Amino acid sequence: MPWWVRTIIGVVVLGLLFVLLGKANWLPGLPNPFAETTKDRSGPVLLKSIQDMNRFEGASGNFEVVVDLDKDAKYLPDVVRGKRTLYVGAGSVDAYVDLGTIKEGAVTVSDDRKTASLRLPHAALERTALDTKHSYVVSQSRGFFDRVGDFFGSDTGNVQQLNELAAQKIQDAAKQTELTARAETNTRTMLQGLLTSLGFTSVTVTFGPPPTATPSPSGKASATPSATKG
Repeated sequence: MPWWVRTIIGVVVLGLLFVLLGKANWLPGLPNPFAETTKDRSGPVLLKSIQDMNRFEGASGNFEVVVDLDKDAKYLPDVVRGKRTLYVGAGSVDAYVDLGTIKEGAVTVSDDRKTASLRLPHAALERTALDTKHSYVVSQSRGFFDRVGDFFGSDTGNVQQLNELAAQKIQDAAKQTELTARAETNTRTMLQGLLTSLGFTSVTVTFGPPPTATPSPSGKASATPSATKG
């Protein structure tokens, strides 16, 4: 073996040995030339808009869902083309009462300012706020072509679809809970406490549109004959 070949092999072996010792933290006095450093080169945050909020957040629910997303080819086995992902999505949904939509006449106060009556719109649900910090992939099985495609590309499309599915399932589940009813109860308690502290002794808070007056059934009026003097 020529001397230059032995020299190259020796340098490679020493380099691999240096890397292995650095990974095992057996060389604390020497810096690891292959250590990864992270630098934040992000630009400044730009404020695009400010929106005034007239909502009272009366309740909030925390949810967790397991999404089982299975993608496969119709005529190919899963080992060749297919992807199945188990994903845990965590998020929250807030219930609020929009106080900015109160119409004229929805608030009435007695002359002595002791009795108040308020009619508010029903509580509604905010969009799901997905907690990406506590959402994660549990397991994922991929076919051969999917592994090759993920190697040369990115998997952002699949992650976005998982997030959208988790958020939609959480939103649908929130509609089946008592979040809106709890928000209305807490809003009523808040307003009654606030107005009572201002001197009101009776505060009534109701939710929903005002009742519409139903017309009375039309009928012929009976004429009452007047008495005549004879």
